[in-house]
Amino acid sequence: MVFDVGVYLLARLGLAALLAVVILGVGRLLTADFPVTVAVLFAIVLALPLGIWVFAPLRRRATASIADFDERRRRDREHLRARLRGDEPLDK
Repeated sequence: MVFDVGVYLLARLGLAALLAVVILGVGRLLTADFPVTVAVLFAIVLALPLGIWVFAPLRRRATASIADFDERRRRDREHLRARLRGDEPLDK
């Protein structure tokens, strides 16, 4: 799960960084004094919806791995509760 979520996170951050560089380059071509802050803010705003579409397979894989992890946690918790109630014999 951590790997899938990490890959998705890094892809989204990379997209925002790439957009910031492109916006900053275009801004510097148009005017000599283009603020970096403005480029970064525009890049974040553009990267939010663009990343959802561009990285849809990564997002689906990360979501599936999170769902699997949650299912295992739920199953383990129910097993522990049953053992604490005495419904299941102790293993080993």
